[in-house]
Amino acid sequence: MGRLIYGPTGTQVDIEDRTLAHLKVVILTKLRRGEGFAFSWERGTARGGGRDTMWLNPAIGLEFQFDGGREASLNKVWLDELMASANSGGGLHILPEHDRGPANDVPTIY
Repeated sequence: MGRLIYGPTGTQVDIEDRTLAHLKVVILTKLRRGEGFAFSWERGTARGGGRDTMWLNPAIGLEFQFDGGREASLNKVWLDELMASANSGGGLHILPEHDRGPANDVPTIY
């Protein structure tokens, strides 16, 4: 289980490493373009359930921490779906992975 850590208050979001690797590509692509956007996720039942949303801005510090030592292969179909979500009016949401397999894998440098 990895973590996304955001802003001066160090807001932490626990996210499974494979999902976090895909979110990292999408988030960094958007921020590199100078685009701010909303990011929403579901809180686990251990944290009382519900949903949270934060505004991601290129001027605010962001850190990705992975517990695993190996980089995940990336699924292009999933990256495209996550990017479409990030570009929508509702902002980036964690979506389930579809079409996982070697035919959809891209190098870790996307």
